Order: sequence, then structure tokens, then C-alpha cells
Amino acid sequence: MCDTPGVSLICRESYNDPGEVYSRCKRLGMSIVTLTDHDSIDAAEILRRHADFFLSEEVTCRLPSGTLMHLGVYGITEKDHAEIQHRRNDFIRLLMYLTERKLFFSVNHAFSGLTGPREPEDFRWFASYVPAFEARNGQMCRRANEGAEILAQRFGKISVAGSDSHTHSGIARTFTEVPGASTIEEFFAGLRAGRGRVHGVHGSYLKLTADVYRIAAEMFREKNWTVVLFPLAALIPAFTAFHWINELCFSRKWASLVHLGEKKTRMIWDLDPRWEGI
Repeated sequence: MCDTPGVSLICRESYNDPGEVYSRCKRLGMSIVTLTDHDSIDAAEILRRHADFFLSEEVTCRLPSGTLMHLGVYGITEKDHAEIQHRRNDFIRLLMYLTERKLFFSVNHAFSGLTGPREPEDFRWFASYVPAFEARNGQMCRRANEGAEILAQRFGKISVAGSDSHTHSGIARTFTEVPGASTIEEFFAGLRAGRGRVHGVHGSYLKLTADVYRIAAEMFREKNWTVVLFPLAALIPAFTAFHWINELCFSRKWASLVHLGEKKTRMIWDLDPRWEGI
């Protein structure tokens, strides 16, 4: 369900059917498929029968600073999911588990305010313990994606990409490629070896607005009584504009702390004496 107060009672974040998502990915040429639902692995029930599908999730976890972030964790089992959910409000315990299990994971949309405020200390944890950054997200603005890619390069992290599409329109339009990989094992081996490549489209205001309208249409279809809310649909462009401007401001603020200009990059702990010695 959508986590927006009030809206969470009647509307989902996505109405995509897992089987249809998988079929669309294959039609668009993806050789290996995963889904990263928010703190859920329900898609596994229908897709586990496919040899080219691996289970993943996007974990909402709490950092030591108290802020929230989305962590992509890939190639997991049902047991991993249960343990991850048990530990997700204790980032250190979660890191210990992911490291012990040798699971591949990434910081998702580092320059987005979707999960709330960010603290300089958060980037210290990213730099020290997370192996990969989502360097291209199909719903994020180009500025946020480029900032994440620069950060990944400066931290020496692996770059990954994903559509983050909550409707069918963006599925498989932003993706990670490992040249030469034909199996899931080869894909992860190539990623860890630094042979991954990010491809595809960035997000935009128009794309976001169209997706919100699509989700609203699915809500009206699933719950007929919600049609009484139809007049409020006229406010969607204003709502998405506010969100988009907020995202641009958020990414500009944090990107300016991480890098200055195209030729010179300053790490965030260069601006704060607390990072001395890291």
C-alpha cells in the first residue's frame, strides 16, 4: 500500500501483476529478471518457477543517525527476507547479516528525499560498508542519478541501475547489464568484478505525473466507490510538481556537499572534521 497518510488506506503504490511484469521484461529483451518490492517478496510465489528469475527486495532500513534509507538486497531466500526484516531497524546488525551471508546490496537513490532527511554521517556508512550504489534509477531526475554515479566512482563502488517502475510503462527501460553473462551466477560474478554497466532512461516530471494518473486509474478500477474522489485528480500535476521540485532541491543540496564542479570532487568528510582518519 501507498505510505502517504490517508491515501495509504485506499491506494496501492503499484497494481502491477508479477507475472505480467516478468513477461514484459522478457519481451523487451531482458535475459535475467528480478523484482524489488518494498519490504516484500510476495512476487516469488508466481515467479520462482522461472530459472532466469532471482528474488530481491528493497529494504526500508534505519541508519545509526536515525534517518531512513532504501537498501536494495539481491539474490535472497525467504529465510533471508525474514531475517532482513527482523534487523532492518538496526543498520549495524543488518550489515553484519548481509556481510555474513555474502549478499549483494546497494544504496538506492542516495540523492532522493523519498525516505526523508539525510545526515552527513549517513554517507560515511555508505562509503565504508555498502558495496554498490544505484547509479541510475528510472524514476529519479538526471541530477540525482548523476550525483549517485559520481559518488559511486569516488567511493570505488559498483554501479547498478533499475527502473523503479510502479506501472508497466517504465518496466525494463532502465537496467543493469553485465556483458557476456548468461546465468544468474555469471551476472553476480560480473557485477562483483566491476563489469556491470548501467543503461536506460532517467525519470522526469511528466513521466512521474503520468504514472500517478495510471495508479489512480487502477485504484478507481479496483475500488469502484473511490470514483467519488475523481475531482481530486485535477490536483495530481500540482502534487507531483511539488514532489519533483523537492527532489531537485534535495539532490542539489547533497550533491554540492559531495562534489564541486566537474574537475574537482570533495568527499563529504573533507567538509567535516569528524571524518578525519576514515
